[in-house]
Amino acid sequence: MQDCNLHTVLRLPRGTFTPYSQGVKANVIFFQKGYPTEHVWIFDARSNVLGITKKDRPLVSAHFAAFEAAYGSDPNGKSKRKDTGETGRFRRFQASEAKERDYKLDITWLRDETLEDSDELPEPQDLAAEAITELEAVVDDLREIVTLIEKEEAVTHE
Repeated sequence: MQDCNLHTVLRLPRGTFTPYSQGVKANVIFFQKGYPTEHVWIFDARSNVLGITKKDRPLVSAHFAAFEAAYGSDPNGKSKRKDTGETGRFRRFQASEAKERDYKLDITWLRDETLEDSDELPEPQDLAAEAITELEAVVDDLREIVTLIEKEEAVTHE
């Protein structure tokens, strides 16, 4: 953070890399080399958002519309921005706050109600059916890869 301006962090929705990396919390970081960080903007696209799945709820450009509007048009993060406070998705934190946290930027301010309300959890059979759907999608992808490899081998052996 002394050598680069880490100006923005985008927290991606849960399941962004499912089924390939189940449960991984992913972020996109935006920085500009050559300038020290004064403050970091964090956009939480994870809390209170349905998890991403490969078939039923794939990640699409619409997931990023609010982030793009909040980020602004300057690619180096210098557009005028608004901190949306503790109930909003876009917050500004001073570099000194990050330093006090040993540069851990897992700052959470939104209460993620999608994870905490056990009455709203899907039924076990629904979870199992969703898992089967995801696994079938992976198997389909693997079959496509095997087919491509076999075609390539056939071409190289001719």
